[in-house]
Amino acid sequence: MYQWTRREDARLLTGKGRYVADIEVPGCLDAVFVRSTVGHGVLRSVDCGPAREVPGVAGAWSADDLSDLPACLHSAATLQDLPPVPHTVLAKLSSDEAVAGREWPALVKDRVRYAGEAVAVVLGEDRYRAEDGAAEVTFQVDRLPAVITPSAAARDETLLFDGMSNVALRSETGRPVDDTVWQDASAVVSGSYRQNLLMPTPMECRTILAVPEEDRLTIWSGHQMPHRLRREMAALLGWPQDRIRVVVPDTGGAFGGKSASFPEFVVVVFLAVMLGRPVRWIEDRLESMLVATRGRGQDQRARLAADADGRLLAYELDIDADVGAYPHLGVGLPMQTAWMATGAYRTPQVHATVRSVLTNTMITYPYRGAGRPEAVFALERCMDTMARKLGIDPAELRRRNFIPPDAFPYATPTGRTYDSGDYARALDLALKTVGYDAWRAEQAGRRTDPAAKPLGIGLSCYVERSGGEPGGLHEFGGIEVGEDGTVTVRCGAASSGQSHETVFPALVAKTLGIDEQRVRLVEGDTGEQPDGLGSFASRSAQVAGAMLQHAAHLVVEEARHRAAGLWDLPASEVEWSDGALCPVRDGSAPMDLSELVKATGPLRVQDRFETGMAFPFGTHVAVAEVDPELGTVHLLKVVTVDDCGVQLAPEIVRAQALGSSVQGIGQALYEAIPYDEGGTPVLGNGMLDYLLPTFTEVPPIEVKDTCTPSPASPLGAKGAGESGCIGLPAAIVNAVDDALRPADPDLLQMPLTPDVIWRAARATEPRTARTPTREEDR
Repeated sequence: MYQWTRREDARLLTGKGRYVADIEVPGCLDAVFVRSTVGHGVLRSVDCGPAREVPGVAGAWSADDLSDLPACLHSAATLQDLPPVPHTVLAKLSSDEAVAGREWPALVKDRVRYAGEAVAVVLGEDRYRAEDGAAEVTFQVDRLPAVITPSAAARDETLLFDGMSNVALRSETGRPVDDTVWQDASAVVSGSYRQNLLMPTPMECRTILAVPEEDRLTIWSGHQMPHRLRREMAALLGWPQDRIRVVVPDTGGAFGGKSASFPEFVVVVFLAVMLGRPVRWIEDRLESMLVATRGRGQDQRARLAADADGRLLAYELDIDADVGAYPHLGVGLPMQTAWMATGAYRTPQVHATVRSVLTNTMITYPYRGAGRPEAVFALERCMDTMARKLGIDPAELRRRNFIPPDAFPYATPTGRTYDSGDYARALDLALKTVGYDAWRAEQAGRRTDPAAKPLGIGLSCYVERSGGEPGGLHEFGGIEVGEDGTVTVRCGAASSGQSHETVFPALVAKTLGIDEQRVRLVEGDTGEQPDGLGSFASRSAQVAGAMLQHAAHLVVEEARHRAAGLWDLPASEVEWSDGALCPVRDGSAPMDLSELVKATGPLRVQDRFETGMAFPFGTHVAVAEVDPELGTVHLLKVVTVDDCGVQLAPEIVRAQALGSSVQGIGQALYEAIPYDEGGTPVLGNGMLDYLLPTFTEVPPIEVKDTCTPSPASPLGAKGAGESGCIGLPAAIVNAVDDALRPADPDLLQMPLTPDVIWRAARATEPRTARTPTREEDR
């Protein structure tokens, strides 16, 4: 019989998972939204009357029909009323100036600002009837000019909100670099980079089911932050939070795109309460492609200075970030890029500026990596350009500038304090694993053979941040021991594929010294666990895991004190061993934990536990062969070396590294959301137009790791879920750049489509140019 690797596997891989779409509630109505096909325009009219006549339609509404329907949750007033939402950095960076007057309506009232924005909603006895009704809704939008890139929108020639700049927020970190540094440096390189807009594309799209029950409301949603969703829905309704229960069942992925409250959620909850009937919205794939959150979307300008030996002197990064049509969710996210601009290097002067710019696109929000891939890409592209200019091997240039291990904790010029690191060790392992010198020799041979396809080796050394921001580096949870010895673990997180059901019980069992089959995890339910933050920012092991280990220690201490009371001994003379207690001195038979509970009553502990920020790091290497005639890129080999500190479950960490690497390949080579001049996404053929790497396109990926424990968490763990998205895109583009040597490296913008490659291949340096070997550098 097959032994499942994870507890979740038997259920999820045999079709027995229970997702929101699987939940059957009597009398449930299905919601379908009528969406604008225009990217920017004035809404003149909406006629829902014909839809109401369709058999099986329970109702149809526009904004004018629902005068009490509030705006989406992130208005300025709501932000003042709610506790901070740490992982969006919104609490730190949002202001009345950024948000007030730019409220995101649940249904469009007067102006459409992105294609797909909902102008009406139809409820049907089932999805089919609701779709029939939605087809009968008519509306008129008078088109306005659209702006679809942040650099264009920042000129304020077309305003999304009358009388208000499209630049919703300006910020900076570090100090401006003195002009003399650029003038006196032996080498200065610069680059302009476009971070392509991406879709998170989880297997399951967004979902919500609102079920009213007398004076309470139960919400089912595949959500990353159930307690946040409860808090925001309570604010929406003006209810106390204890009247709302949020339950997260099995969830088919998230990648950051399921941690907010969306306009559709507002409408569904509002109508469920208004009608006193369950209402459900299940986003379909085409709908998701149109209006699910976007990732990345930055226009970057970078400049790097070094001395003759390749020692970095200064780095400057200017960011125009596309935050979409409304500033409420992603306005502060680009600061993650600015704060991580320093990367793995000891650069004396670093300055990063940010403009968060409104465009006629769907809102930008955290997507796997969330600001750190953008930082790594700009810096690592500059590092390869600098290596070429100075005639230094790219690996050697990086090694010369690494922050040394004895410099930690290291305060960066941009305000971060890195916890621990040994960057050279990760680089050396990556180079050894890929066979760096052999590939360089192969490359040199090809460059003397006009018939050979160009080959390139690309490096990317990254540092990222995991766990969240200060104020959000904690989690809530508890443990309960039953009379039968069963240990129930409650946690404020909510899994969307991170293997919590396997890893967390194993961690508690190891701490208590008991069989992990005795341990059961309960999470993703605000009715079971009153407080929690959720799953985002690679925080599961580092923060939630540390909290559960802490709770297990509390169980041990409480058990020792109870046993001491039974035996009339000081607690110091009671020993805990493998789930049992015994007096240290008299040699009595051990008392099992279940026996203790039978004698003294239920044993429950509940607490809040906080860790510090952690900074995972690593080196990724890509070897690419390019066909200049066809414009194709063939990845011959990919090596990832990541350091996430202590690994609780190495096989699961490896799987996370592989999964994120595939998404990193997607950004570099395939994925992008193109818009036409009117602001409409050009995605007419769905997934045939939005390309994701499949098994055919994924090259051999060799996953390695080093271990530098984090002092910020008692487990020594750092985040592990986002590494491939962060480090690999730059390595792949650097490999293609190394193969083609275009006269203008800025020609290589992601995704590296055949058209991009073909054009870059016709603007190359002589094929005889070569990269110095490491031996020559030394």
